[in-house]
Amino acid sequence: MNKPSDQLLIERAQKRDISAYEKLVDRYKHMVFTLALRLVGNREDAEEVAQDTFIKVYSALTTFKGESKFSTWLYKIAYRKGLDCLKKHKSQPQTKGFDMQDTSALYLSPEIWNKIEIKERRKTIKRAIEELDNEDSVLITLFYYQELSLVEISEIMGIEANTVKVKIHRARKKLALILRNSLEPETIHSYERTRR
Repeated sequence: MNKPSDQLLIERAQKRDISAYEKLVDRYKHMVFTLALRLVGNREDAEEVAQDTFIKVYSALTTFKGESKFSTWLYKIAYRKGLDCLKKHKSQPQTKGFDMQDTSALYLSPEIWNKIEIKERRKTIKRAIEELDNEDSVLITLFYYQELSLVEISEIMGIEANTVKVKIHRARKKLALILRNSLEPETIHSYERTRR
């Protein structure tokens, strides 16, 4: 059985169909939590941000007109809620404690490495991303893991698409430098070829 599309679930949820809204939450809860954790740096605040995000989305769902993708609209709300949380606690953004389960967007070829080596490289990439500042780690997450476009990221973060492109380029350079200190040149060469 095919999963219902976002649009179908949105239309049903806009009519206050709770089960449709729950399906949307299930579909996006991991990424919203991940984005929140990137910004606020601890699980407790990230859970609060995710919960606040989905409450806001539910109350504002009738205003969603589909001018952008639902995921873009949702991540924009999550990003703003994360920034609000930081302001509330008057704390600096953190990137530690990020729980990355999917590193498939940064190409790790099973033909080159066995499963143990892949697992070690995933850990290394996770640690490297954690060393980036919060904005860079969010950009890497949205671009590589969620595969959002520059325009979608600009909508989420409230900056121009060209600025996003420059910032991603700089973030990739920083990440490559961190990885260069951790991985052998063959791995770096493979990473740098990805998503040019």
